[in-house]
Amino acid sequence: MLLEGQAAIVTGGGRGIGRSIARKFAAAGAAVVVTARTEREIREVAAEIQKAGGRAATVAADVSREADCEKIVKAARDAFGAIHILVNNAGIFGPVRPVEQIAPRDWDEVMAVNLRGPFLLSRLVLPGMYEHKRGAILNISSVAAKTAYPLNSAYATSKAAVAGFTRTLAAEGARQGVRVNAICPGPVPETKMSQELTREFAAYFQSDGSEVMKRMIESILQGRPQTADEVASAALFLVSDQASAITGQTLNVDGGMIFY
Repeated sequence: MLLEGQAAIVTGGGRGIGRSIARKFAAAGAAVVVTARTEREIREVAAEIQKAGGRAATVAADVSREADCEKIVKAARDAFGAIHILVNNAGIFGPVRPVEQIAPRDWDEVMAVNLRGPFLLSRLVLPGMYEHKRGAILNISSVAAKTAYPLNSAYATSKAAVAGFTRTLAAEGARQGVRVNAICPGPVPETKMSQELTREFAAYFQSDGSEVMKRMIESILQGRPQTADEVASAALFLVSDQASAITGQTLNVDGGMIFY
């Protein structure tokens, strides 16, 4: 199995893309620490993994808080020893409004979850990875980081920053056995975030929600949105030794929506 004998932390693992990644990694042999703010959801994911014969532990935590990140890493080490993989997936979209209508506190909240969280967790796991000369960090960015959409300035800015953070970490870790990459998913309608956004954009533009999604899908070469499982498959590849020569990259998993 691709991840046999490795331990992984997956943030935002209670639902959507994070849930799919946690399950995919466990099926590939990894022991997975599933973390998110909602304890019920992460316990359900862990139970699914364990029922399938995998190993999982849970930590209810908010990645924007330094103490919570320390709790996540300590729990992972206590449960499974060395941490080989970190997936920074936890994220929020934030306000669906023009820039001039966004409250600074709402902007700061998006940055705290989407950017500060990956920073806090990465700085905690890197020393151990450097010590063992092995590790993989995967950050979940977004196609929003690479193209122009209205009403998502906080989210797009945070995800563009995640891409920059990815490249810097890759440069620092490459000679120490640590690879760092990012995934930019396209629209994944099955996720709660996508469903909520469809409703909010529809309300803002006073249009039907299905019409909003239809217009977005029309810009995809494949003519369809992506699934959480498709994103998880790309994640598994990038953290595995099959991607041993890949670092500092942002991989679009978007059906042909963005081309850089």
